[in-house]
Amino acid sequence: MARVFMLLALCVLPALVSAARPGRNPFSVQGIVYCDTCLAGFETPKTTYIAGSKVKVECRDRKTQDLVYSKEGTTDSTGKYIITVDEDHKDQICDAMLVSSPRKDCSSPSAGRDRARVILTSYNGLVSTTRYANSMGFMAAQPMSGCTELLRSYQEFDN
Repeated sequence: MARVFMLLALCVLPALVSAARPGRNPFSVQGIVYCDTCLAGFETPKTTYIAGSKVKVECRDRKTQDLVYSKEGTTDSTGKYIITVDEDHKDQICDAMLVSSPRKDCSSPSAGRDRARVILTSYNGLVSTTRYANSMGFMAAQPMSGCTELLRSYQEFDN
Protein backbone atom coordinates (compact mmCIF):
# COMPACT_ATOMS: atom_id res chain seq x y z
CA MET A 1 0.00 0.00 0.00
CA ALA A 2 2.85 2.37 0.87
CA ARG A 3 4.43 1.69 -2.54
CA VAL A 4 1.21 2.52 -4.37
CA PHE A 5 0.86 5.75 -2.39
CA MET A 6 4.49 6.65 -3.08
CA LEU A 7 4.11 5.90 -6.81
CA LEU A 8 0.93 7.93 -6.97
CA ALA A 9 2.57 10.84 -5.16
CA LEU A 10 5.58 10.76 -7.51
CA CYS A 11 3.38 10.79 -10.60
CA VAL A 12 0.56 13.12 -9.60
CA LEU A 13 2.37 15.72 -7.51
CA PRO A 14 4.71 16.97 -10.30
CA ALA A 15 1.74 17.19 -12.68
CA LEU A 16 -0.22 19.29 -10.19
CA VAL A 17 2.72 21.59 -9.54
CA SER A 18 3.41 22.20 -13.23
CA ALA A 19 -0.29 22.77 -13.96
CA ALA A 20 -0.59 25.35 -11.16
CA ARG A 21 2.48 27.30 -12.29
CA PRO A 22 1.96 29.34 -15.46
CA GLY A 23 4.27 28.62 -18.40
CA ARG A 24 7.07 31.06 -19.00
CA ASN A 25 6.72 32.40 -22.52
CA PRO A 26 8.68 35.62 -22.88
CA PHE A 27 7.35 38.43 -25.01
CA SER A 28 9.39 39.96 -27.81
CA VAL A 29 8.80 43.69 -28.32
CA GLN A 30 9.99 44.78 -31.77
CA GLY A 31 10.08 48.11 -33.53
CA ILE A 32 12.09 50.55 -35.63
CA VAL A 33 13.70 53.91 -34.82
CA TYR A 34 14.03 56.45 -37.62
CA CYS A 35 15.35 59.92 -38.32
CA ASP A 36 12.71 62.24 -39.79
CA THR A 37 15.05 63.88 -42.29
CA CYS A 38 12.26 66.00 -43.84
CA LEU A 39 10.72 67.20 -40.55
CA ALA A 40 7.42 65.81 -41.81
CA GLY A 41 6.31 64.13 -38.58
CA PHE A 42 6.13 60.71 -40.26
CA GLU A 43 8.24 58.32 -42.31
CA THR A 44 8.90 59.32 -45.92
CA PRO A 45 11.03 57.83 -48.72
CA LYS A 46 13.89 60.07 -47.46
CA THR A 47 13.67 58.67 -43.90
CA THR A 48 16.83 57.04 -42.56
CA TYR A 49 16.96 54.46 -39.78
CA ILE A 50 19.18 54.93 -36.73
CA ALA A 51 21.63 52.26 -35.61
CA GLY A 52 22.69 52.36 -31.96
CA SER A 53 19.65 54.23 -30.70
CA LYS A 54 18.59 53.46 -27.11
CA VAL A 55 15.00 52.35 -26.54
CA LYS A 56 13.25 51.08 -23.41
CA VAL A 57 10.06 49.30 -22.43
CA GLU A 58 8.36 50.61 -19.30
CA CYS A 59 5.29 49.24 -17.55
CA ARG A 60 3.29 51.19 -14.99
CA ASP A 61 0.58 50.15 -12.58
CA ARG A 62 -2.78 50.96 -14.17
CA LYS A 63 -4.17 52.64 -11.02
CA THR A 64 -1.19 54.28 -9.29
CA GLN A 65 1.03 54.91 -12.35
CA ASP A 66 4.00 53.60 -10.32
CA LEU A 67 6.83 52.23 -12.46
CA VAL A 68 6.90 48.45 -12.01
CA TYR A 69 9.11 47.33 -14.92
CA SER A 70 11.78 48.82 -17.16
CA LYS A 71 14.17 47.26 -19.66
CA GLU A 72 16.43 48.94 -22.20
CA GLY A 73 17.58 47.84 -25.64
CA THR A 74 19.60 49.12 -28.60
CA THR A 75 18.78 49.25 -32.31
CA ASP A 76 20.78 47.19 -34.78
CA SER A 77 22.34 48.40 -38.03
CA THR A 78 18.89 48.63 -39.68
CA GLY A 79 17.31 50.66 -36.84
CA LYS A 80 15.38 47.66 -35.52
CA TYR A 81 15.23 46.73 -31.85
CA ILE A 82 14.05 43.60 -30.07
CA ILE A 83 13.53 43.69 -26.31
CA THR A 84 12.66 40.45 -24.50
CA VAL A 85 10.20 40.79 -21.62
CA ASP A 86 9.90 37.70 -19.41
CA GLU A 87 6.91 38.64 -17.28
CA ASP A 88 3.21 38.98 -18.10
CA HIS A 89 2.02 42.55 -17.42
CA LYS A 90 -1.74 41.91 -17.39
CA ASP A 91 -2.87 44.87 -15.28
CA GLN A 92 -0.21 47.32 -16.37
CA ILE A 93 0.20 49.96 -19.05
CA CYS A 94 3.36 49.34 -21.09
CA ASP A 95 5.09 51.58 -23.61
CA ALA A 96 8.16 51.31 -25.79
CA MET A 97 9.89 54.69 -25.73
CA LEU A 98 12.89 56.51 -27.12
CA VAL A 99 15.83 57.10 -24.78
CA SER A 100 18.60 58.54 -26.94
CA SER A 101 20.03 58.81 -30.44
CA PRO A 102 23.73 58.46 -31.23
CA ARG A 103 23.36 60.99 -34.04
CA LYS A 104 23.94 64.63 -33.07
CA ASP A 105 22.14 65.82 -36.22
CA CYS A 106 19.02 63.80 -35.34
CA SER A 107 18.58 63.65 -31.58
CA SER A 108 15.35 65.48 -30.75
CA PRO A 109 12.39 63.08 -30.22
CA SER A 110 9.52 63.68 -32.62
CA ALA A 111 6.39 64.79 -30.75
CA GLY A 112 3.81 62.02 -30.86
CA ARG A 113 6.36 59.56 -32.25
CA ASP A 114 8.50 59.22 -29.12
CA ARG A 115 6.59 56.26 -27.61
CA ALA A 116 4.37 53.37 -28.66
CA ARG A 117 1.88 51.42 -26.53
CA VAL A 118 2.43 47.65 -26.35
CA ILE A 119 0.16 45.04 -24.77
CA LEU A 120 2.23 42.56 -22.77
CA THR A 121 -0.20 39.92 -21.60
CA SER A 122 -1.29 36.48 -22.73
CA TYR A 123 -4.83 37.12 -21.47
CA ASN A 124 -6.05 38.98 -24.55
CA GLY A 125 -6.56 36.23 -27.12
CA LEU A 126 -3.31 36.80 -29.03
CA VAL A 127 -1.42 33.58 -29.65
CA SER A 128 1.90 35.08 -30.69
CA THR A 129 4.30 36.39 -28.06
CA THR A 130 5.77 38.89 -30.53
CA ARG A 131 4.50 42.43 -30.05
CA TYR A 132 5.14 45.02 -32.76
CA ALA A 133 5.44 48.62 -31.60
CA ASN A 134 4.76 51.50 -33.97
CA SER A 135 7.86 53.13 -35.44
CA MET A 136 9.37 55.87 -33.29
CA GLY A 137 11.43 58.78 -34.55
CA PHE A 138 13.84 61.60 -33.91
CA MET A 139 13.70 64.89 -35.82
CA ALA A 140 16.66 66.02 -37.91
CA ALA A 141 18.21 69.36 -36.99
CA GLN A 142 17.81 70.53 -40.62
CA PRO A 143 15.73 69.08 -43.47
CA MET A 144 17.80 67.33 -46.10
CA SER A 145 17.81 68.46 -49.73
CA GLY A 146 14.87 67.31 -51.82
CA CYS A 147 12.38 67.38 -48.94
CA THR A 148 10.50 70.42 -50.21
CA GLU A 149 9.73 68.65 -53.49
CA LEU A 150 8.78 65.45 -51.67
CA LEU A 151 6.38 67.20 -49.31
CA ARG A 152 4.94 69.19 -52.21
CA SER A 153 4.18 65.92 -54.01
CA TYR A 154 2.13 64.80 -50.99
CA GLN A 155 0.06 67.99 -51.24
CA GLU A 156 -0.72 67.23 -54.88
CA PHE A 157 -2.46 64.04 -53.80
CA ASP A 158 -4.40 65.96 -51.16
CA ASN A 159 -6.36 68.01 -53.70
